[in-house]
Amino acid sequence: MIPASTIIIQGITQNGRTFRPSDWAERLSGVMSTFGGDRRMSYSPYVKPLNYEGVKSVVIDKKLQEVDARAFDFLITFARDNGLQVLEVGGTSI
Repeated sequence: MIPASTIIIQGITQNGRTFRPSDWAERLSGVMSTFGGDRRMSYSPYVKPLNYEGVKSVVIDKKLQEVDARAFDFLITFARDNGLQVLEVGGTSI
């Protein structure tokens, strides 16, 4: 279950095309990732790749806007610049 304080960027453009490259969600989430002492990448607790309704997506915890407003704005701007569908859990588009 996805929490109510979540925004989802779906890998489908406004005209219905699948967004490319195929690993875009992992790449975008990787911007916010860190490497631990075990030399493994860990996604941020605020930004993670996800398969939502059968579509590659990125899930963003809205708390990111409070923690790092610039990172939040970057993610939303990326989605808008690329014509991706942005959903707020509960069905509202932003």
